[in-house]
Amino acid sequence: MSLSFVPDPAFYAVAVPAVLLMGLSKSGFLGGFGSLAVPLMALAVPVPQAAAIMLPLLFVMDAVGLQQLWPQRDRALLRLLLPAGLLGTVVGTVLFGVLSGKTVAAIVGGLTLLFLAQRLLFPPQADAPPPSKPLGFVLGIASGFTSFVAHAGSPPISAYVLPLRLPPMSFAATMAVFFAVVNLSKWIPYAWLGLIDMRNMSTSLVLMPLAPIGVWLGVWLTRRIASTWFYRLAYSGMFLTGAKLLWDGLR
Repeated sequence: MSLSFVPDPAFYAVAVPAVLLMGLSKSGFLGGFGSLAVPLMALAVPVPQAAAIMLPLLFVMDAVGLQQLWPQRDRALLRLLLPAGLLGTVVGTVLFGVLSGKTVAAIVGGLTLLFLAQRLLFPPQADAPPPSKPLGFVLGIASGFTSFVAHAGSPPISAYVLPLRLPPMSFAATMAVFFAVVNLSKWIPYAWLGLIDMRNMSTSLVLMPLAPIGVWLGVWLTRRIASTWFYRLAYSGMFLTGAKLLWDGLR
């Protein structure tokens, strides 16, 4: 049986950089930029279809990231964040047909920019306490929800984890485990919502060879870049992501 996949060359012109960008993000390097992947693909296909095509690619990226980063994960932080993220996917499943993609994009983008503005205008002092655990749980739910709707879960969770100033490899590993579990939990709801079909899965198969490349490159860079530059790039990624999502939601 021949495979039926998206034939439009314009789709692959945006899908190839989107997959590579997501791979870099999955490694923890350029973390915020991964949220741009689905909006990029949505220039050529509807947002739900872009999310469905990306899901199998995320499975491969998660497997590569876990193999590379598993020992460096922060177990205590994951015990807080994982239940919240899974609860967020449940909320995403319930509200998938209620909230439009543009509404979700505007909310995520606005909150991301507000977080960055707060960090810029009121920078934390060296002796400032870490963000509270209840805030982490709430942002974990938000991350699971936005990840379910548009694979844009990085900004909310980063707003909690970045101020903790974890070592770059620990940050990357913790995010890799968190999103691997959240992404795995999406398969049954996506199938139930009718997003997993032969056309989308065949298109994912065409793009599959690109999936591990960005992760391997990102892990290599994360192990070699200084902490200061790592967090500068992370915040830059959050700014660009927030601006793009807010623009997509309001235009």
